[in-house]
Formats: sequence, C-alpha cells, structure tokens
Amino acid sequence: MNASSILRLLLLSAIWGGSFIFMRVTVPALGPVMLMELRVLFAALFLAGVAQFMKSQLAAGTHWKHYLILGFFNSALPFLLFGYAALTLPASLLAILNATAPIWSALIGAVWLRHRLTPRAFLGLCLGIVGVALLVGFDHAMLQPGAELAAAAALGAAFCYGIASLYTKQARAVEPFANAHGSMWGATLLLLPAAFFFPPPALPGGDILLAVVVLGVVCSGVAYLLYFRLIAEIGAAPALTVTFLIPLFGVLWGWLFLDEVVGWHTLGGAFIVIAGTALVTGFSPAMLFARKLSPRE
Repeated sequence: MNASSILRLLLLSAIWGGSFIFMRVTVPALGPVMLMELRVLFAALFLAGVAQFMKSQLAAGTHWKHYLILGFFNSALPFLLFGYAALTLPASLLAILNATAPIWSALIGAVWLRHRLTPRAFLGLCLGIVGVALLVGFDHAMLQPGAELAAAAALGAAFCYGIASLYTKQARAVEPFANAHGSMWGATLLLLPAAFFFPPPALPGGDILLAVVVLGVVCSGVAYLLYFRLIAEIGAAPALTVTFLIPLFGVLWGWLFLDEVVGWHTLGGAFIVIAGTALVTGFSPAMLFARKLSPRE
C-alpha cells in the first residue's frame, strides 16, 4: 500500500467516523426520519452528478428491485436505526457498535446460508459479544431512559449491514458505483412516505441544514467514491481496514467536538470488538502489504 492509498484510507475512516458526530448534532432538530431522508437524497443527487460526469449508466429499468433491496438494508433501515439511537447514545459508542457489522454477517451466514464457522471466526463472535457487553454494561450513557432500546437499534443497524453484505455477494453482479448510486435513490424512495408522517419538530437553522448536506454529500457520496477508489487500488480485503479505523475516529471526534467521556470501558470495549471483527473477517496486518492481484480481489 503506497502513501496515497494510506491517506485515502485514513480520510475515509475519518469521514465515516465523523458521520456519527453529524447525526448526534442534527437528529434532535430534524428527527431520525427527516434527517435520513435528506441524507440519502443529498447523497443520491451528488452521485447523480458524478454519474453524469463519468457517463455511468444506472440501468434502473433492469436493476430497480436490486437497488430497492440494497437501499433498504444498506441505507434506509440502518440509517433510521442509527438516527434513533443517536438521540440517546454518544457518537463514540455508536461508532464502536457499527464495527460489529462483519460479526453479524458471519453469524447470519452461518445460520441462514449454512456457512461453516471456523474456530477463529467463532472466537471472533464470542469476543464481539464480550466487547458489546463491556460497552453497554459500563457506559454511563446506558443509565439514560431508553438507552437499552437505543443500543439495540444501533446493533440492529449493524445487523442490517451484515444482511446487505451477504445479499450483495449473492445478488447479480452490478458494478460498485452503480450499487452506491442506485441504492441511494432506492433508500430515498423508501423513506419518502415516512418523511411526510414524521416532519421535523421545528424549522431547522442554517447550521443544521449545512450539517445535513455534509452528512449526505461527504459522509455518504464522497465516502463511497473514496471506498471504491481504494478497492480498485489495493483490493477489497485490505480496504476492510476501514472497518477497524472507523471506531477510533468516532471516539476521537466525539471526545474532541462533543466532549464525550472516553473511559476504560470505551477503549477496552472498542479493542475487543475490533479484535473480534478482525478474527471473523480473517484480517491480518499482512493484508495491507500484500500484492494486489486484480481490481476485483
């Protein structure tokens, strides 16, 4: 991995880790439904502009069902669940719980698709459970009313990402950029009816609207472009490193900008969850320096 790829990896991790900060700031003003509808709408509009520039075809007439399914499990539902959780839980905790997605993917694959769990993956699942238990058992945020339901919603969002990951592997081949672009439009359409029933409690200010635009355009649209560029440069497996770096940036941004308390349980739980995720995915540091075999690796 060269210096430019490392910088892109760090930038992507910082952006996705920062998304939880923007959710915490904006969701009280807009509510989860309207916030996430605007997030996917701005992301879809941005990616539509990029698609025009790249002359990339969406082929919505052929793949519209695929885009709706992927948009539901990879954006609409998990975004809503994270938005609900962000009303109560700190950004650092949300970012760490988000890292359990590969663990859920392995568990779903074992139960649903009868994938064999290796001893290494099983150990990773156990570590993930221990890490989550440590986080929710000792974090002071869990003393707030409704915190247990919020934590369950955040884990449910990660569960959705696990479903989306398995679905993408099983579905017909659609090129990655079209997946990102089409799924954002799918999520926009799916959330639109609910947005009429859950309007924002008050007219948001300009700072809130700016934060929403950043959340949609940068944390979704630009982030996808960076991610697919990384896959093309270093392969899909090394690009998974972003999964382990997002919690680190989520904790850092929460501490820097929202004055969130970072206790021993936060660092310990994050380390255990990340270790479990690494075991489940089969990740090792050597993957970062392995020679890329092909853009589809």
